[in-house]
Amino acid sequence: MQLTAANSLPADWHDAALLGRARGAAGPSVVAVRADGVFDITGQYPTTSQLLETEAPAQALRQAQGPRLCSVEALLAEPQRLLAPIDLQVIKAAGVTFAASMLERVIEEKAAGDAGRAEAIRRQVGQAIGGSLAHLVPGSAQAKALKQVLIEQGMWSQYLEVGIGPDAEIFTKAPVLSAIGSGAQIGIHPGSSWNNPEPEIVLVVNSHGRIHGATLGNDVNLRDFEGRSALLLGKAKDNNASCALGPFLRLFDEHFDLDAIRQSVVRLKVQGHEDGFVLRGESSMDQISRDPANLVAQAINGNHQYPDGFVLFLGTLFAPTEDRDQPGAGFTHKLGDQVSITSERLGGLHNTVTHSDQAPPWTEGIGALMRSLFARQ
Repeated sequence: MQLTAANSLPADWHDAALLGRARGAAGPSVVAVRADGVFDITGQYPTTSQLLETEAPAQALRQAQGPRLCSVEALLAEPQRLLAPIDLQVIKAAGVTFAASMLERVIEEKAAGDAGRAEAIRRQVGQAIGGSLAHLVPGSAQAKALKQVLIEQGMWSQYLEVGIGPDAEIFTKAPVLSAIGSGAQIGIHPGSSWNNPEPEIVLVVNSHGRIHGATLGNDVNLRDFEGRSALLLGKAKDNNASCALGPFLRLFDEHFDLDAIRQSVVRLKVQGHEDGFVLRGESSMDQISRDPANLVAQAINGNHQYPDGFVLFLGTLFAPTEDRDQPGAGFTHKLGDQVSITSERLGGLHNTVTHSDQAPPWTEGIGALMRSLFARQ
């Protein structure tokens, strides 16, 4: 997939504080993306994690000095150079944060990972719920009353527990440094026959719990694996190349803040290579059941710290039910699918689907990064 400024950068990117990572001659580099080019600031900030620990990261980014690597267009034209825009941060995710996707998780569980049974169970669950959950506050008295009704009808689920109960689902999506960037191949486990992209906004948080910016992410989901058992969450979520982030981190400043995230719309387009199938969807952040700040507070607190910071996938409203092949089977990926996740203030994240065992293997971890940085001294 060809990356361009038009399909990758925020609409107002000339006003944006954009932080990224790119492969340079000396190894992975921290870069500042500016109107006059891409600048290597690794000499001043060896990791994005370190820059985010400063008092005012957007200001630090704008003031950082370093050699010019290339133009923005030239970097995007060589997507193999474009890396996920984080390094030492732990990759966390919040699940079941939107009512619609919560119901789809219940359906996955009741169908035991069988896509063919999903439609009938979808109708059954809808009847049991008896209306929209969009305005239900998790942990509220109304949520507790609904829980009791569902238990009595035999429809209670662990997904409803984290969807409308007091505690959010926060899990580790992928290991440090394992995420791929825009333009790379994204991996689906070859044993999965029912899966989908999850287009999400991803917050970047420093070690003190301060939210300093955001990017786009694809939290690839294997619906059949997780539907068979929630204990397979690790296998459903964490595979080679199964986490995409990018294209850049947009740091909070006078032009962009958490309120802008709360009002964002994330759009998805899947273009089939084999069959020409096109799937479109969107996720409106104003429909989220838990506020992003609340999700961050549930991830980092007195019970859990992240010395190098973390990023947090916020979940998605999008739950694909459109049939791709036979009626009632819903959507699943095919090899070669081009997946585009876009949002006006964050740009576009673009990846092509392959099997996780066919994607380039992950070979550069923390040790490799440390050796690279030491060699530059």
